[in-house]
Amino acid sequence: MKTIIEPFRIKSVEPIRMTTGEEREACITAAHYNLFGLHSDDVMIDLLTDSGTSSMSARQWGAMMVGDESYAGSPSFYRFKAAVEKLMPFKYLIPTHQGRAAESILFTVIARKEHFIPNNTHFDTTRANIESQGATAVDLVIEEGRQPELEHPFKGNMDIAALEAFIKERGAGKIPLCMLTITNNSGGGQPVSMENIRQTREVCTRHGIPLFIDACRFAENAWFIKKREPGYADTAVIDIVREMFSYADGCTMSAKKDGLANIGGWLAMNNEDWAVDCRNRLILTEGFSTYGGLAGRDLEAIAAGLEEVVDEDYLNYRIASTAYVARHIAAAGVPIVKPAGGHAVYIDARRLLPHIPPLQYPGQSLAVELYKIGGIRGCEIGSAMFGLRPDGSEVAARMELVRLAIPRRMYTQAHMDYVVEVVTEVYQNRENLRGMKFVRQPTALRHFTGHFDYVEN
Repeated sequence: MKTIIEPFRIKSVEPIRMTTGEEREACITAAHYNLFGLHSDDVMIDLLTDSGTSSMSARQWGAMMVGDESYAGSPSFYRFKAAVEKLMPFKYLIPTHQGRAAESILFTVIARKEHFIPNNTHFDTTRANIESQGATAVDLVIEEGRQPELEHPFKGNMDIAALEAFIKERGAGKIPLCMLTITNNSGGGQPVSMENIRQTREVCTRHGIPLFIDACRFAENAWFIKKREPGYADTAVIDIVREMFSYADGCTMSAKKDGLANIGGWLAMNNEDWAVDCRNRLILTEGFSTYGGLAGRDLEAIAAGLEEVVDEDYLNYRIASTAYVARHIAAAGVPIVKPAGGHAVYIDARRLLPHIPPLQYPGQSLAVELYKIGGIRGCEIGSAMFGLRPDGSEVAARMELVRLAIPRRMYTQAHMDYVVEVVTEVYQNRENLRGMKFVRQPTALRHFTGHFDYVEN
């Protein structure tokens, strides 16, 4: 059949408060035009993030009931450990309360001021955790990944030639590790090919540099490999996952994405010395090494989610659903990042709002308007998020995007049709949108808590 149905039944529902335009105007004004500042019950369709917002399955809820809350050596940890190692067979596994905690521990242990960390594209917390240690985060995605309108099957790929040149320029001794983010969140949720993972591994091996994977959306990346990369059409997703991680020396993971859980994450690696130091840091900041800031019931939910996320019927539905929204928005004339990403649709605010300069944050203006018109909460990924440099200067981001991140197993097709309708209406009235400015901002991660207002005409 052409219709791809949800491979699940809905057994519990939560009401949505239907707001008026006047109510939403008051809400966003009170939040200083920062969508992170909204009360979630004032949001009708929440596409701010796919992190921790998934609907958990009956099996996951059942698993939580047998969670063991022993401080050390809980059987829930060992079930969690077995589920992770079935997919990612690293020697040392360190649970954390979420992915950014894993990043913080890792870079606190290994990063210094003179260091550089290359990646295809760092996301916001990864970059901030690197920069908090005084190190430099470097983005080396392929040129195709910087062109939103260009069709390319693996726009998240590392630029191998640029990586080689960067190592030669800086010296391997100043690069404690290299990272690959799969899928590439900042670049439009775009996947990384297996061939590119292998090539990155080869470069790192030749220069003695460990390779780590930011694994938040590993299952979605594996599905894209299965569907787009020659030689993998008949390979099971779980085997693709295992091969991806076989080329890495470690990973950071937010289980709030492809763990299908509401909280949790981990840090995994093969380097024993690093693992000892990271575990000590974990105990200092998160908790003992067999719970890492999580309840036993959380570990059980993650273990069940990791089995469910590699189900191919689920992945087929997940990727097709995102593509459905992208296809209909694009058909209305809205410029988007092509092809559709795995977890989100990315609107190209720079092309949609050419009359707004990048440093007047066209993405933020667009995101605010989507909320005003239809109660949809998205997220700016552009100069508001990435424009501020560590020295306090500001430069325009490479792309000005608005991410509509779709929570897993939460919304129906009717919700997504509504999203398309709202986006289309905003697009048709795009000339009326104005630029924005910060009126208060912190020195890092300003997009989370900063205050905005409109630029005067």
